[in-house]
Amino acid sequence: MNSISGAIAMSGFKTIDFVILAFYLILLVGLGLFLSRNKDGKEKSANDYFLAGNTLTWWAVGASLIAANISAEQFIGMSGTGFRDGIAIAAYEVMAAAALVVIGKFLLPVMLERKIFTIPQFLRERYNDGVGLAFSILWLFLYVFVNLTSVAWLGALAIEQILGLQGLGVSIFGMEVSIRMLIILGLFIVAGTYSIYGGLASVAWTDVMQVTFLVGGGIITAYIALQEMGIVMGTDALGALGQVYNDMTTGAHAQDVHFHLVIQQSHNADAFANVPGIAAVVGGVWLTNLGYWGFNQYIIQKGLAAKSINEAKKGLIFAGFLKILIPFIVVLPGICAYYIMENPEFFKNMELAGNINVADDAYPWLIRNFTPTGIKGLSFAALVAAIISSLASMFNSTSTLFTMDIYKKYINKGASDKQLVNTGRIVAVVSLVIALVTVKPLLGGLDQAFQYIQEYSGFIYPGIITVFGLGLLWKRASSTAAVWTAILTIPMGVLFKVCFPDVAFQFRASYIFIILVTFFILVSYLDKKYVSAETPSAADQKQMMTWARILAVAGLAMIIVAAIVVILGATHDVKSPETNFIDYLNDIGFQAFIFFGVLVGCNAVWLYSNSHDKVKDEKALPINLSIFSTDRNYTYGAVGICVITLLLYALLW
Repeated sequence: MNSISGAIAMSGFKTIDFVILAFYLILLVGLGLFLSRNKDGKEKSANDYFLAGNTLTWWAVGASLIAANISAEQFIGMSGTGFRDGIAIAAYEVMAAAALVVIGKFLLPVMLERKIFTIPQFLRERYNDGVGLAFSILWLFLYVFVNLTSVAWLGALAIEQILGLQGLGVSIFGMEVSIRMLIILGLFIVAGTYSIYGGLASVAWTDVMQVTFLVGGGIITAYIALQEMGIVMGTDALGALGQVYNDMTTGAHAQDVHFHLVIQQSHNADAFANVPGIAAVVGGVWLTNLGYWGFNQYIIQKGLAAKSINEAKKGLIFAGFLKILIPFIVVLPGICAYYIMENPEFFKNMELAGNINVADDAYPWLIRNFTPTGIKGLSFAALVAAIISSLASMFNSTSTLFTMDIYKKYINKGASDKQLVNTGRIVAVVSLVIALVTVKPLLGGLDQAFQYIQEYSGFIYPGIITVFGLGLLWKRASSTAAVWTAILTIPMGVLFKVCFPDVAFQFRASYIFIILVTFFILVSYLDKKYVSAETPSAADQKQMMTWARILAVAGLAMIIVAAIVVILGATHDVKSPETNFIDYLNDIGFQAFIFFGVLVGCNAVWLYSNSHDKVKDEKALPINLSIFSTDRNYTYGAVGICVITLLLYALLW
């Protein structure tokens, strides 16, 4: 215990920092328990517990989406990748904002109209029980063994590094327990205290407070770090940022990738493998973002709990704007840490504590060394807010999936609301215990956990996008095609990983999607289980055909141009990306447009089919184009997100 107290004393944290953190935790748990109380003595219904009684406003939806998403995975994992590979990793965040626009307009309205509790519930209603059960089990495993474990592990690693507690432990009943595992237990207990008892209402409304802490604290941390660097450089925060940018993009660092959103393979092959050039704009990143934001239970559950379709749509736009802030909160500090390590002569007079031994140490090292007393506590609270909000959302969604999709469907079909709520609480506790036991074997020894999460989550996204997307939008999508696509998804991912280990995982996911979506469409057309389809109105038919032609031409053009570029590039024995335009396009991964062409083109298939085919799958959703309409505010918000995205890429290409 003396060594622990000594390490904390050496960390630079003062009493006021811990007071700020303690105040935040007490406020969080107190608010969560207050919001979870049964009003007027009434027991919570299943809708109250799992969907907050459909009471969430647009700002609560948007804030809760970001709070659930931003966690140690971003603060630690993404900052670590920023340290090693640069700002290109921010493509996940920037393109997520664009994906939220698509989801808010085309996907979420369909699910809300169907009054969906869970994503697998939709699969049961649209296809059959087997498809729904398969994805319920798949998501449960993903939440417990990937999401809960990674968030807790990264969070504990950060706290351990910030406080200087690496490698320390305590003896409990004669058994040595590491500080990291005790921190994980503490995070689970705090997140579980209010989320397991109160359900989604507690999670969502406390997330409004938490997103204020994590965004505000994150921005202040980044600013203070730049300000402290500026003092050494003889300038202010903006001047420091300008000097860092100039030093890392000119002279000997002209080919440094740290300030480029699009990485050239010839400049940094390792960074390209993680963020493969333009594929981070038009490639497999769309599978990750559409799958994560559109069909991930613990994320989309916030949208399903909205007061109305209109509130949900506005919430997604709000989340999109918040998402664009994240690179400045988490990636920029990682780049600053890299600059400091590369230029030790600038900072030799500063007493810097600790080292960056692996990339994921970058953000906690920066907090420990560059944030002053008081701000340290705020930054620490922001990090803890990010971790706890994500864990709380995962506990709630894990219990929702098991309770509504397995317990109610297969174990106790006549369960009362009270039984459902109690079962949900028990399942959340069990998931907590399992994650606690398995976290170290699964995640110990990783250098960049963010890439681990993206790659292995990406094994399932090609199949998820195909099955869910076409099921929502295409009247001929068949259950036979859905079952076989679900069966093939993970084996295809493993096969491509084994056979093509050197191919960037975003490209692998793209190739798998092309195969699966082609397979799905062919099987659906060959399936004989269909019924007569109603004819769309003349106006709807005309609108669908117009867009089918536009998307078909656009998709085909992308595929042809990308194929020509790849073929011409293959004819060059000596590659000269700095002087030859074709070589340059191949150097930034222009082949990704083949995937994007297929993604765009397959929309032409379902639009044409919905307009002309006289038959449909027996469980097809009714065609109702009116639910895709959006008001002027949504349009302005969507345009704003697109303009900001274009400006960022123009400035940091």
